[in-house]
Amino acid sequence: MPGVIVDCAIYRDGCRTEGPADFSDALDQARASGDAFLWIGLHEPTEKEFELVTSEFGLHPLAVEDALSAHQRPKLEVYDDSLFLVLKPVQYDEKAGTVTAGELMVFVGDSFVVTVRHGQANPLGSVRDRLEKAPEVLQHGPTAVMYAVSDAVVDHYLDVADGLHADLEELETEVFAPNGTAGQNTAGRIYAFKREVMEFRRSAGPLADPMERLAGTGVPFVHEGSRPFFRDVSDHLTRVNEHVEGLDRLLSDILSAHLAQMGVRQNDDMRKISAWAAMAAVPTMIAGIYGMNFTHMPELRQPWGYPGALALMAGVIVLLYRWFKRRGWL
Repeated sequence: MPGVIVDCAIYRDGCRTEGPADFSDALDQARASGDAFLWIGLHEPTEKEFELVTSEFGLHPLAVEDALSAHQRPKLEVYDDSLFLVLKPVQYDEKAGTVTAGELMVFVGDSFVVTVRHGQANPLGSVRDRLEKAPEVLQHGPTAVMYAVSDAVVDHYLDVADGLHADLEELETEVFAPNGTAGQNTAGRIYAFKREVMEFRRSAGPLADPMERLAGTGVPFVHEGSRPFFRDVSDHLTRVNEHVEGLDRLLSDILSAHLAQMGVRQNDDMRKISAWAAMAAVPTMIAGIYGMNFTHMPELRQPWGYPGALALMAGVIVLLYRWFKRRGWL
């Protein structure tokens, strides 16, 4: 499976060693030595391509089904012969403002690690390189790989959270600008941003329980020396989840404030319209009275009647304008 297997190697005493090209022979060699383990990385295998891996490693069929369907929430499953951890790495496109989640499954047994990756988020090449430079961590066995993968995913969560927070500050500045420059689609942008935060929340939130279990006792196949590392990952994840909760609450507050501002602006507009309508009603009323063409009308035959009516209209309009201006309606 050259297009599916990203990398395959045997690790002994924290160091990568050369082994058979066939992963079945490599697994037998790792099990025979007793102090080594095999790490094989797969990218989006099909059911047929994964059959050989399932049979050779003895993976549980339910875990295999989850690994192939690739629509799982973060979780940790404990089976008789292996652990199964589901992670959801995320990427944030700052230009498009979208959060994209991938899926990463980790199988851990007595002498093997199988990683299955779906999507392009957070490739494992850098994780393997960094882990190979830390033999003291690799000496903890297969759970060292599970820790390193979890740590890389959670660390990237922090970067995504910082990116979301920076964009949220820009949106907040726009909404609360003193000159009221918020666009007509600001509410839609806030709602879309809230959906992206929710997508991030679905990836990071459920992972808290698996990390706490791995940091505690009672989970098989976990090296005792790896538990402090998992506690560190759990602490980082707690900070991420608190950050996400803060983003979600802040977005809700910004949306409420924006809607309140819109209501205030609509009230201001209605007051201005009402003020101008009142000023327009005065000359309309006076002109309407004199337009009824009755014979006996006040000052109808006086030479100053026409300019007097115009002066009356202008005077009342000026008085109304100054009164509305003083009350802040204009």
